[in-house]
Amino acid sequence: MCGISAYIGKKDAAGVVLECLKKLEYRGYDSWGIVALRGSTGSSPGSSFSVIKRIGKIGGVNSSYLKEAIGEDSRIAIGHTRWATHGGVTEQNAHPHFDCKKQFAVAHNGIIENYQELKEGLLAKGHIFSSQTDTEIIPHLIEEAATTAKDFPEAVREASKLLKGKSAFVAVSASLSQIAVVRKGSPLIIGVNEGDNSEFYVASDINAFLEYTNKVMYLDDNELAVIDGGVKFFSISTGNEVAKRVVQIDWHPGTAHKGSYNHFLIKEIMEQKDTLAKAINQDDVKILTVAELIKSAFGTFFVGCGTAGKVCMAGEYLFSKIARKHVNSVVASEFSNYQHYLTNKTLMVAISQSGETADVLEAIDTAKSKGVKVISLLNVFGSTMMRVSDDFFMVNAGAERAVVSTKATTAQLAVLTLLAYATAGKLQEGKLLLINASAAVNDMLNPRYDEHIRKLAGLLAVRKETFIIGRGLNYPIALEAAIKLQETCYMHAQGFAGGELKHGPLALIEEGTPCIAIVANDETKSDIISNAMEVKSRGGFIIGISPQNNEVFDYWLRVPDAGNASPIVNIIPVQILAYHLAVLKGCDPDYPRNLAKSVTVK
Repeated sequence: MCGISAYIGKKDAAGVVLECLKKLEYRGYDSWGIVALRGSTGSSPGSSFSVIKRIGKIGGVNSSYLKEAIGEDSRIAIGHTRWATHGGVTEQNAHPHFDCKKQFAVAHNGIIENYQELKEGLLAKGHIFSSQTDTEIIPHLIEEAATTAKDFPEAVREASKLLKGKSAFVAVSASLSQIAVVRKGSPLIIGVNEGDNSEFYVASDINAFLEYTNKVMYLDDNELAVIDGGVKFFSISTGNEVAKRVVQIDWHPGTAHKGSYNHFLIKEIMEQKDTLAKAINQDDVKILTVAELIKSAFGTFFVGCGTAGKVCMAGEYLFSKIARKHVNSVVASEFSNYQHYLTNKTLMVAISQSGETADVLEAIDTAKSKGVKVISLLNVFGSTMMRVSDDFFMVNAGAERAVVSTKATTAQLAVLTLLAYATAGKLQEGKLLLINASAAVNDMLNPRYDEHIRKLAGLLAVRKETFIIGRGLNYPIALEAAIKLQETCYMHAQGFAGGELKHGPLALIEEGTPCIAIVANDETKSDIISNAMEVKSRGGFIIGISPQNNEVFDYWLRVPDAGNASPIVNIIPVQILAYHLAVLKGCDPDYPRNLAKSVTVK
């Protein structure tokens, strides 16, 4: 969830950390904080901490404001942008946190499952706490360990051994020019610029510091890194040094600026003109190799959470229809319930935009414990999922700065469609279908279409709920459409299989109740039109997403006739609708309340 950044080098440390945190704001935007080690040169001890903590987003903070609050003579700093889990959104709960004597500062991501037990022990020893967070126990544990440890890294290691749950943190000592970096299940990556002017970056993902360096070193779980004039890695459990290598990342996350758009969300929706084409441009040999694995596997599972979970479900339909192949789509948090019949002949296809989703990583751990081969569909190069998988595909959507996923979703759908066609022995047919769908999306995403949907948003903005129905390939898209409306404009939205209406949902229909009917030009068309008529006959207001208009529609959103690529084109108008509803309702389309982009805690 939260974003962590740290820097040690020759630049203005607090300023560097500020810019890195801005790129991590999608991970958390309740509050933020930066601690700089004043008087530090990066090679000699610092003298004191200078700290700033604020409620709200960090994106609009400028360097002059920061310099006025924190100064600019530091060469070491750590920072954090928070998504609240333990403790409310207050400056006291904002990170970094300190020990009693302000000797140590810590920024942390994750959840400490045994924090209450640890806190009670620290309180009994006289420690005083100033926040309601679980994080604050870490600097106090370091303070306690420092009384007997031989040095600062050893104190951090001893404190780390006491923590249960998935987490990661950076720690700095006021009396030393060192940063300690700990990973216990949540991601932290170190960027390096070595040479006469050595400098080191720490962040929750590569995007934060990619403009400064593309050379990285990875911490694995239960490892500690110590950074000063260089970097060394150690096992937390044994204390033994661990050999690491520098990896050069040849990856460009795409522009991180809104350009002429008011929000990242609408910018990223419109970028689907290009990102679909990039997603289709996969290595044929790799696609065919994975297709063979799917054909020969004794059970294939598509696993994801949230939007990626709906993509998995769409994949189940795609493989059934195109490849005549049964695959299982499973919500990652439920995957452990399927472990009893996993074997070394089973295949898992794990899907995640960030590659750091905690529930998916836990599902991968479960799969690997049974010898299952794991292939990941990812959008973030160098992510944990990429490194723990046996193989991976990059969907090539580029950086998504909005919390709500759009272009990564359609890119994931495109790659799964390619895999389905490849499994059926029809890869080139699948490529042609998707190329045509991509061209049609390019034609669809124009100002007139956007304005037509904005007018619909004006009609729906006064409504408290919306229902979405779909069948076949577009039933999962109805579920995904509901997610888009829920997270973007906080509308109570529910997706249903059209055939389920008479089994309960029709009781919810009143005069004027909006219902979006997703109508593909396929074998489900007449049935879903009939379902829409059932809703309309009870007073519902029918919004049709379809290649052709129909008398049952009160409002028609035209989409291309894309055949088996209909899930891709049919979700796009709902993405646009959700955006405009958010703007009309005064919601922030880029940063929905209570949500974060990377769900790195369970």
